[in-house]
Amino acid sequence: MKKVFIIASAFIGIIVGAGFASGQEILQYFTSFGRMGTIGAIIAGFLFSYLGMILMRLGSRMQTNSHQEVINKISGRFLGKIIDYILVFILLGIGIVMIAGSGSILNQQFGLPNFIGTAIMSGLVILTMMIDIDKVVTVIAGLTPFLIIAVIFFFIYSVFTMDTSFSLLEGAAQEKPSAASNWIISAINYVSLATAMGASMTLVMAGNEKDEKIASWGGFLGGLGVGVLVIINHLTIFANIGTVGNLEMPSLGIATNISPFIGGIYAIILFAMIFNSAVSMFFSFGTRFFEPRSPKFKWFVTVAIIVGFIVSFFGFTNLVSLFYPLFGYLGMLLIIILIITPFRFRSLMNK
Repeated sequence: MKKVFIIASAFIGIIVGAGFASGQEILQYFTSFGRMGTIGAIIAGFLFSYLGMILMRLGSRMQTNSHQEVINKISGRFLGKIIDYILVFILLGIGIVMIAGSGSILNQQFGLPNFIGTAIMSGLVILTMMIDIDKVVTVIAGLTPFLIIAVIFFFIYSVFTMDTSFSLLEGAAQEKPSAASNWIISAINYVSLATAMGASMTLVMAGNEKDEKIASWGGFLGGLGVGVLVIINHLTIFANIGTVGNLEMPSLGIATNISPFIGGIYAIILFAMIFNSAVSMFFSFGTRFFEPRSPKFKWFVTVAIIVGFIVSFFGFTNLVSLFYPLFGYLGMLLIIILIITPFRFRSLMNK
């Protein structure tokens, strides 16, 4: 049981990243639909549980060291190549969004111009690519439990201090830009986006666990945990929609409203998580084309990060609105294949 919870925690850490921590994802995908967004969040939780179970079982069964092996097995070489390119495109896009997010944090919390935060983040990511990133990423990833604690604390505080009802906040929530045309498509799009971002790392992680039952239960519970966090983060932002609905970093705004000191601490955690996500995205993007830490790899990712810095001037909220729904739709091909895999490959999925 202990190993199940360890795997579940790792899965949550992979899926719940910097975009979730900012609150902007949750605002556009769920809170902008008001109370229907709550139902969407619940549906997302069930989907995460199922997909987490399937990904972990596949990775454990095939003892894989790369997502390409699994994807080609369950979708064929042609579709596998398309999905591979989609995942690579998503890695680059999320990396760019993370750079933009770093500027928004320093601007919102400390009043600094956006380009200062994006320049600092770009420089840090480039510098990290030149050295051994494993230790850096491991240390930063250790902040995930603190993020989860913060999300739960914000939820409890918001519920007990809100002076109105969710019904009265419905109109204000629905005025905010949404990631999709309706709540059910938005929920599915979010699951697709998050799963596509985390599929590669999840499959590799599962390949290190030989016991398929442990891997499967870990993926199921991890997906359930992600769903619970999505629900409470949505309700927290919903409860504070009047004060943080127009902010690029709604969760940071909630932290600051509780206490400027808490806001400052959360800004540091959020900046570190964005750094972790940016490093992971650009590193994975670069290793798809070149040997890690080779001269070509370093030049390639440096150019990609500089491009990301330039594109970041479009703004964090605008890039989330543009890229995330697109990535979600592209990732649906992978989601459909994962959903039907147990029915198409019974010999692969069942002993």
